[in-house]
Amino acid sequence: MFRLARHASLIVVCLSAAFPGAPAAGAESWPSRPVRVIVPFAPGGGSDILARLVGQKLQQRLRQPFPVDNRSGGGGNLGAELAAKAVPDGHTLLLTTAALAVSVSLFTKLGFDPAKDLIPITQIASAPLVLVVHPSMPARTVRELVQVSKMRPGGVNFGSNGSGSTSHLSGVLFNRMAGVQLTHVPYKGGASAMTAVLRGEVDMGFIALFIGQGQIRSGRLRPLAVTTVKPSPALLGVPTMDSFFRGFETDNWFALFAPAGTSPEIITILHAEVARALQLPDVNELLARDGAVSVGSSPQEFAGFFAREVEKYAKLVRESGARAE
Repeated sequence: MFRLARHASLIVVCLSAAFPGAPAAGAESWPSRPVRVIVPFAPGGGSDILARLVGQKLQQRLRQPFPVDNRSGGGGNLGAELAAKAVPDGHTLLLTTAALAVSVSLFTKLGFDPAKDLIPITQIASAPLVLVVHPSMPARTVRELVQVSKMRPGGVNFGSNGSGSTSHLSGVLFNRMAGVQLTHVPYKGGASAMTAVLRGEVDMGFIALFIGQGQIRSGRLRPLAVTTVKPSPALLGVPTMDSFFRGFETDNWFALFAPAGTSPEIITILHAEVARALQLPDVNELLARDGAVSVGSSPQEFAGFFAREVEKYAKLVRESGARAE
């Protein structure tokens, strides 16, 4: 398992190495062939859809295809390792999620070190998780949910995407900050966890907004709060967890990495082009439809953010005792 301080420093060191001032040889001719975008999850998910959309915009500007290569398995680590070990010539990229920050602590052995073997390019987008309850739950606010949990024999249980997922660790953070003891019930994926809440198998859950929007709008799920610091434009009137417990923040983020050693000039071009794409109306329309917002942070900003995410989730993994399944 990696040491947190070492991770934070290595990310900064790698980023500094990526921007030394003199461009690497051959960068001026990039891209000279299709650029493979590895998505370490199955087709059809949020990261896959976003990779295809961004890839289309990059192709239009850079005159080469950006085909998506779905390599699912190992909680996103198989594809991430493949990208980390690819030739760093700018023709292989990784588009992944917050799962990468969790993996550093959740998996005792990884075949790569995200801090040393990957260069952060940009955080593309962020979408909240939503704390939802079944309509039969008497609680209509987060404060009332805390009261119910403390008064009910056995407390309240919550479903998650699986042990060590961001939905699970959001519940762990809730336990710590609210002083409750929610009982964790893991499921295989977000759709299954949401179905469990709908059926009343569990009392609540932290679910991805893009999965639960339809059920929330139909009234079959009651949203109590979103997990991002800022309210979600897709759920007007729904408060943030941070407004109840200062510092509560988890989200589904999507980001672009390159193998360590990739030319700093290529990293600069990629960041600029992705940031440009995120200003386009059709891109923002798709993101908004799934409850996400564009970010487009600089490589330096994203490196710092990623280091903080690694540290935050490491603490929650330790508290939960979660292990990779």
